[in-house]
Amino acid sequence: MLNPDRFLQDLHALRAIGAASIGKGVQRRAFSAEDIAARQWLATRFEEAGLTPHFDPAGSVWGLAKAPSLLLGSHTDTQPEGGWLDGALGVIAGLEIARAHKEGGGPPVSVVSFQDEEGRFGGTTASALWSGVTQLEEIDQVTDDAGITFADARQSMAHLDEGWVDPAQFTGFLEMHIEQGPWLDLSGEQIGVVTEIVGIRDLKITFDGAQNHAGTTPMSTRNDAFQMLSAFNQSLNAALPDIVTDTTVWTIGHVSLHPNASSVVPGSVTFSMQWRDGSEARLQDMDKLIRSLAKDCASRFGGSVSFGGAWSLPPTQMDPRFKAALSDAAAELAPDAHRLMPSGALHDAANVAKILPVGMLFVPSINGVSHVFEEDTKEADLVKGLQVLSRAVSRLAN
Repeated sequence: MLNPDRFLQDLHALRAIGAASIGKGVQRRAFSAEDIAARQWLATRFEEAGLTPHFDPAGSVWGLAKAPSLLLGSHTDTQPEGGWLDGALGVIAGLEIARAHKEGGGPPVSVVSFQDEEGRFGGTTASALWSGVTQLEEIDQVTDDAGITFADARQSMAHLDEGWVDPAQFTGFLEMHIEQGPWLDLSGEQIGVVTEIVGIRDLKITFDGAQNHAGTTPMSTRNDAFQMLSAFNQSLNAALPDIVTDTTVWTIGHVSLHPNASSVVPGSVTFSMQWRDGSEARLQDMDKLIRSLAKDCASRFGGSVSFGGAWSLPPTQMDPRFKAALSDAAAELAPDAHRLMPSGALHDAANVAKILPVGMLFVPSINGVSHVFEEDTKEADLVKGLQVLSRAVSRLAN
């Protein structure tokens, strides 16, 4: 039988490992002393729950039940200034459900805390390795902001390496997570059943104009690269709403202006353009429009545009059976307080979906914030999410 008090106590006990001095904030970057301590604490909890603790070569910690079993989990590493629930919620919910099933004779449930979901070495690192999206030889060469390689970082846990876990022992994967956005909080709903994890497109764009003296070059004859960027941004905001939904997002970042001096007309500007949506077709339509608008803005100001550094991740659809189990459980336990919704953030489930059927469940984020110390969720919503997840697990096992 589920024990909500025990579930909340474990969440707060995990929060204490790496707790920041502000609010409920947590600082547990991948492979830090705090992160490793949290994983060792979790391994002890797994063992107490009757699961077999296991550390893999990427630093993930597993609590393994008798095969075949359903796999639950997420991650326990955090952003440099992170919240207490991002990732940790899914792991501790999995622990409580596995423990309750062990005590009550329910179907076997295994649990995992994947390493480096938050991106010290790129993002969703360990789940990408485990699911075969990337290879260890490749990731070992990746460096963090301080120049430390993944190979060096994982040496801090090398003594715990017990080999890779065979995915064949699992029947599927469920990840419970805070929404990290505003929709559930704004609507007053408690549960979001994820339909898909949105796809991501990222493109580097460079506008080239003509660098010149800012005091002597008339406004009418300037080929100002920044004005091209400004016009491009305005054009985007005017044109994209005609082809997107209210959950589509786009962002300009990494703006590098040259020569970036107050007395020089900017000769060039390079920036990133990222957009996210759950439809691959819509992502492609946006790609065409973005490139067309950029070319038009460059021409309008007498300049040129070039594109490079493009990368993309396709949308990840949730498994229909897993999605239905979560939806049915939400309809029973939160009949007027749930919705189907996409995930605008990337999660480990996107990698696991390459090898297992997956489903995801959201609970609200107060004020829609995450990746900050202020991240929080009402305890009643945390418990409701646990109950919905547990009922879905029982449905899937049967």
